[in-house]
Amino acid sequence: MLLDTASLYFRAYFGVPESVKAPDGTPVNAVRGLLDFISRLVADHRPDALVACWDDDWRPQFRVDAIPSYKAHRVAEFVEGDAPDAEEVPDTLSPQVPIIVDVLEAFGIARVGAAGYEADDVIGTLATASTADATLVVTGDRDLFQLVDDARGVRVLYPVKGVGDPAVIDDAAVLERYGVPASAYADFAILRGDPSDGLPGVKGIGEKTAAQLIGEYGDLAGVRRAAADPKAKLTPGRRKALLEASDYLDVAPLVVNVAKDVPIPAGFDPAVPKAPRDPHAVGALAERWGLGGAVTRLTGTLADN
Repeated sequence: MLLDTASLYFRAYFGVPESVKAPDGTPVNAVRGLLDFISRLVADHRPDALVACWDDDWRPQFRVDAIPSYKAHRVAEFVEGDAPDAEEVPDTLSPQVPIIVDVLEAFGIARVGAAGYEADDVIGTLATASTADATLVVTGDRDLFQLVDDARGVRVLYPVKGVGDPAVIDDAAVLERYGVPASAYADFAILRGDPSDGLPGVKGIGEKTAAQLIGEYGDLAGVRRAAADPKAKLTPGRRKALLEASDYLDVAPLVVNVAKDVPIPAGFDPAVPKAPRDPHAVGALAERWGLGGAVTRLTGTLADN
């Protein structure tokens, strides 16, 4: 089980009331929510391995170099002392992230990132390398639908309201939702674009047209060959739009496709712990941050797994 951790703690932050606070008044709604998410996921799916995948770089330079608008609207206004490309995060969420790091470490839940890469890339690399019968990717990010592969048992658990009843995204679900196979989802997303990531797409091509083009020409390369071929049965408007978007289409695959060859740090243990690695640290964190119930639930779930 591979967790898109930031996706889940953002979801927890907005799903759990901010009135959930530590004894000193610090909001801990994202921390408690994430711990309860993990408890529910482990209880429901009984994974042998669990990795909290991490954004060591939420906006990698190689993607920004290719498309400068990539996630640009999420960059916080520069404040002295901040990194120039710090992500805009709610004021009461930022202080909770180090607590999440400490709690995962104390429990012994593997947290894995890679310098210069997003969690998506860590997930893509681990999912591609997995030899397990089933690999579950837990994320609220549709970009990772490109990893779905029934033949290799790779599926996405896509939370709808919470993680208790997620949509299970397999090849059939991608085809039903978008009209393209999972293997073509990234090409489909490139054509359609994604304002939430600052990806412009091809002017005038939405989901239906993108799916139609992929269906007719197989993949992005086939669509581009058709645009360059005067004999191909493309409407003049679509041909013009595709040709005018050539510069974007040249670089978009580098941005949209998840990296699958990230240098993952060695030495982490993905096995789901049966008990906290450091019970004293877990107890101290629970007391300091008022995490008692969530910590007790997760401890019990791990013991039962």
